[in-house]
Amino acid sequence: MSTNSVESGPVAELEQCEQRLERANERVAEFGEERLQRLADVYHEFVGVLDRYEDQVTDDGGDIQTNIEFQSQIAEVNKHISDDLLLSETFEECDEYLQQKWFSESDFEHVYDQLQPVADLVGRLEERDAALEAYHEARRDIRYRVREIDEEIAELERLSRLGDADLDAPTEQLREPIEAYNDAVTGAFAEFRRNSPAREVLAFVAAMGDYPLVPFEQPPEELLRYAKEREPGSETISQLLEYADYSRSKLDHYVDDPGALKGTIGGKQTYLEQLDAAPLRIDWPPPAASDLKYRCGELTAAVNRFAPDAVEPLRDVAALPRGRNYERLRNAAQAREELTDVERDRIATENIEGQLEGRREEREHLQGALDEYPER
Repeated sequence: MSTNSVESGPVAELEQCEQRLERANERVAEFGEERLQRLADVYHEFVGVLDRYEDQVTDDGGDIQTNIEFQSQIAEVNKHISDDLLLSETFEECDEYLQQKWFSESDFEHVYDQLQPVADLVGRLEERDAALEAYHEARRDIRYRVREIDEEIAELERLSRLGDADLDAPTEQLREPIEAYNDAVTGAFAEFRRNSPAREVLAFVAAMGDYPLVPFEQPPEELLRYAKEREPGSETISQLLEYADYSRSKLDHYVDDPGALKGTIGGKQTYLEQLDAAPLRIDWPPPAASDLKYRCGELTAAVNRFAPDAVEPLRDVAALPRGRNYERLRNAAQAREELTDVERDRIATENIEGQLEGRREEREHLQGALDEYPER
């Protein structure tokens, strides 16, 4: 998008809203917001009485009791009007005019005409509020567009980076050590889960709460406490899941408290069944060099707790980010795995760099408008 089109769009709208708001603020300042607000309060109260009683007192002449009640309500409003209120005399004139026995629609029309100068002044506050809301909406529209542009820029940068990838690069130099580690840790964790007491496995998973780059879902507190404190916690996870399927009478032969086991393990079967090595594995394509470096550090500490033998292939993975060709190979791997046919066609037929430059210019222009016209 060209700068000219931006200037004729949301930025121009914001500029116009700012000018409208400034004019509205000046019109309010001419009399003072506090004085206008006092006038507005009285005006709305006065008009509220008119609205409530108009149909009652003009319907076939109304009745004398309703008319008197109407007049007393008008007098009650006027009683609290001070002499320094803007156009206070207008309310007095309206009150005087309404001191009659019967009313017609034309009487109310006349009062509304008398109140028109008051309505005009009160309208300055309403005009200012509407201008302020329009100003907020214009800024909000630009903020939304900036967020959209950020997403577009990220996608264009991705296409630009992957479009430059060497698709003939030997990505197996990354894939082979990562697959070797993934196979090793997957097998090691399966064995750990299969052969170790449930309390040890769950304690390990709970300890991973200190390692944000090893994203195990934390065990439910009730399950962790049961495995730690109750005798069945010395059984394997598979055995506990098997117990949970037993009837209470059958389970009574194996555990002291069948109800506690079925209540705790039975309610957490899905969590236990889905517990696997996925948080310990490294995705393909792999992350950026710095991300992989830090992740390997946490994985080393985690894997060493239950499978020291799997740490050796992990060291080979940890060495990858130090290679000078890592990002080139990673980009090639990402391009092969991630680019769709549509994206490949875009890279081949569109000026991605030109689009990227245009989006960055548009974002700079929009952000400049937000900075120039701050929130109010």
